[in-house]
Amino acid sequence: MSWREFMSLAWGAVVAHRLRSVLTMLGIMIGIAAVILLTSIGEGTRRYVLDEFTQFGTNIMAINPGNTKTSGAPGALAGTIRKLTLGDAEALRRVPGVQNVVPIVMGMARVEAGERGRSVFIYGVNSEMPAIWKINTRQGAFLPEMDPRRAAPLIVLGPKVKREIFDEGNPLGRYVRVGGYRFQVIGIMEPKGQILGFDMDDAAYIPVASAQRVFNRDELIEIDVLFSQQMANDTVVREVKRTLMARHDDEEDFTVTTQTEMLDVMDRVMGIVSVAVGGIGAISLVVGAIGILTMMWISVNERTTEIGLAKAIGAGSGQILGLFLIEAALLSLVGGILGVATGIGIARAIKLALPGFPVHTPLRYVIAALGVSLAVGLLSGVLPARRAAGLDPVEALRAE
Repeated sequence: MSWREFMSLAWGAVVAHRLRSVLTMLGIMIGIAAVILLTSIGEGTRRYVLDEFTQFGTNIMAINPGNTKTSGAPGALAGTIRKLTLGDAEALRRVPGVQNVVPIVMGMARVEAGERGRSVFIYGVNSEMPAIWKINTRQGAFLPEMDPRRAAPLIVLGPKVKREIFDEGNPLGRYVRVGGYRFQVIGIMEPKGQILGFDMDDAAYIPVASAQRVFNRDELIEIDVLFSQQMANDTVVREVKRTLMARHDDEEDFTVTTQTEMLDVMDRVMGIVSVAVGGIGAISLVVGAIGILTMMWISVNERTTEIGLAKAIGAGSGQILGLFLIEAALLSLVGGILGVATGIGIARAIKLALPGFPVHTPLRYVIAALGVSLAVGLLSGVLPARRAAGLDPVEALRAE
């Protein structure tokens, strides 16, 4: 008997009991659809976060006050005794491999011009910020190179701030007030959108010393460092720590985070999510496997006489075994195909309804899902197929 004949007989047996076959496939379909949908969302989220981080490049690091190993979260909430200062930022310029250093002071303040105003994030930075953050001006110029300790009444607006305050007019050369201080607009940034939840278009940029004056603080929230791609991450991190510890009484009261470390953390989180998704799908697949096992067992009982007749006219045990395994494989594979189609369909519907929602279905997940569904069918069909292959033809014919 050829494989084509085997497939024809197996498919005929599946079609002969349509309702039972559909209900059996349903368990596999739900499991595969759940896995495809959840992994699509997980992979889409992973790619989104990866794009958010890597748009700055992978050769930057952030230095925050406070050591996460001893003082909790870094930053303004860390409660560290030693603060990061402009002197620390300037000292990092002497570290081999360091190309750009941006001291950062950040806070919320109201930007006003005439009768209009809005509260936005104010970033106190220096002229090197565009090189690290990969963002440029669309009109005018960014902050000029100057002594970081000298305040200057200059401001660069994000496109949304400009539009809300000045409409379509040209704001260059005009003045705004920030926290009671007067600043001259020298540039407008290009649209950037949101980055990790921060709307970069709804922000303004002033010299770091000016921001310290506006927010009445002498410390930095963060220092961003861009280093040469030819330098190894570990080497630069080690030298940065050595330089800062020499200024901080040999205490590592700060936290250095590289893009690579951020991506490693993200991969670990996504790995946990993937395991959870696999567990959810496995539950549904177990239900589907039990359904296939039950149906095939019932099918063997119903077709005992047919099996006996087939053996009586010369069908071997291997052929009977193969026939029932093919039936089980067809049930699970068709269920898997329907599950993949359902999962992708729901993912596409979500993407259409919510264009900004990160959803992506890699081809390898589709292939893996179909492979798993086929394996589940074969494993579920082994016991019933072996029972059918082991029937004695005389006893099977007598069962009628």
